[in-house]
Amino acid sequence: MTTLLNIPRVWELLKHFKDQCRLKGWKTSDYGDWVKKGNKYHNFLWTRTVHPSTFEKVAMSHSCAVRKGISYKVVKASYTAWVFPETPSEKLRQIVTENPELSKRIAIYDLSWAYAGKPVCLRLNETNSTVFKEFESFLEKCGVKIQPAVS
Repeated sequence: MTTLLNIPRVWELLKHFKDQCRLKGWKTSDYGDWVKKGNKYHNFLWTRTVHPSTFEKVAMSHSCAVRKGISYKVVKASYTAWVFPETPSEKLRQIVTENPELSKRIAIYDLSWAYAGKPVCLRLNETNSTVFKEFESFLEKCGVKIQPAVS
């Protein structure tokens, strides 16, 4: 792993996290970044940037692609975490915090500080997702301190 402060790149970080989830008996995918605990899908999306209107459309859609053999099916994601290796637009936090429905389903993790050398992740997470809470514990075990994002 080529990392700064021993923090893997986002795709590696999520792969290692999904490995931990499998040990808990949660279902994960080799082809997508989702975790299924019980009957709920917890989707992880990672991107450097996203336009606020695209973010809002994706956040409102609840969709998650799940590979079945050689095809995919679309399922409803109960929760979606957006993981950013670069600082996301403040507008994204505003979209989530101003919409009570979104704030119950959407979490935002800003890892930009961690990748810049300061082991901090700014978090906006008002969901009750146990998978996201486990993700936060996983980040802390990797040496990344979780701090609330200020809106």
